[in-house]
Amino acid sequence: MGHGQENAGHLRSTFDSVATLYDEARPGYPEHLFDDLASLSGTGWGAKALEIGCGTGQATLPLARRGYCVLCVELGESLAAITRGKLSEHPDAWVLVSSFEEWPLAKLEGTFDLVVSATAFHWVAPAIRYRKSAQALRPGGSLALIWNRPDPDGSSEGFLEALEDVHRREAPELAPERRPRTRLDWEPDKAGDIERSGLFEKPEERVYRFGVAHDAQSYLRLLGTFSSHRALDERTREGLFAAVVRLIDEEYGGRVVEGYRSELYVAGRR
Repeated sequence: MGHGQENAGHLRSTFDSVATLYDEARPGYPEHLFDDLASLSGTGWGAKALEIGCGTGQATLPLARRGYCVLCVELGESLAAITRGKLSEHPDAWVLVSSFEEWPLAKLEGTFDLVVSATAFHWVAPAIRYRKSAQALRPGGSLALIWNRPDPDGSSEGFLEALEDVHRREAPELAPERRPRTRLDWEPDKAGDIERSGLFEKPEERVYRFGVAHDAQSYLRLLGTFSSHRALDERTREGLFAAVVRLIDEEYGGRVVEGYRSELYVAGRR
């Protein structure tokens, strides 16, 4: 394993150490997204779904409520425990603690109607993510990938740009993540990536926009769930967080809205 892979593995595992914070601070997904997911994939009550990286169950619970039989594979024990608690009234949903890469598919190969991953698929090793997902699916099954992304158009005016400036000043190592947002340099071609795998059809795409209001402290809780921010040395992180508080309290009257776009991609197995 190369240094880059080791670093990615470390960042991936940091979510588990802030499981409760992650559950409280990270936004979920619009209910309508799951209605569309069911329609586009042709699945519904009683369908067998495999979820990769369920985190704290922000996609798992909506699927379980819709009658899916869900098997979740989650790397973090603390994250898995929170999801299990949410699923206490849904006996047809289970959580296994394992990385998706190391989880033995064997006897379950070709048995799932749906493979779903919500803001987690990019953490799975590229050589494995599509191949193993396709192996898990029955003929005619579907892959559904979901991501939440910042949406500048739905945010308080100028906030994300001002936040970029704070990062450039206080934590320049994170500044590359905060470049001006254009399709060309910040949005990966997820639909193309799915199709280029050669294992799935061209995906159907849907986008859902919403906003989340924050005061300074709740915004710090959100930043505290990001692996990139948690990897900062303590002094840099403290300086950055203090500057973010000043920005929100002094420039935005103590309240900002951060816009999000939930992206859904649904592709049938070839």
